Amino acid sequence: MSRGLRNCNPGNIRQSRSRFQGEVRPSRDSAFKQFETMAYGYRAMFVLLDTYHRRYGLTTIRQMISRWAPPSENFTDGYIRFVSERTGISADTPVDSRSERDMVPIVAAMSEIENGAKAVMADVEAGWDMFVN
Repeated sequence: MSRGLRNCNPGNIRQSRSRFQGEVRPSRDSAFKQFETMAYGYRAMFVLLDTYHRRYGLTTIRQMISRWAPPSENFTDGYIRFVSERTGISADTPVDSRSERDMVPIVAAMSEIENGAKAVMADVEAGWDMFVN
């Protein structure tokens, strides 16, 4: 089982001062956050991607993934290509961070590349529901 799945952190969100609903504190992982459930982990992904949109003006898969998984630590071009192909959304097409139609497939694809396993869509959708409500 991948670290992200063990931590209920499907986006492999690193430790930071930011706090999220459902975050386990203190985390038993010194580098990555832990969440109570996968749904909370997905919710945190939606929150961060929405922050990228609102605060930094990042509106495309390419822009979001380049910040999420920078080239200094990742094969970012491959990550972008995977998410774009998996979702059917061009890497440079603007997406709406408040659109379930756009964001649920993007986050599911990100989780798949982060963990090497397909996302459980019920968990992704539960995270979306917590994010919008």
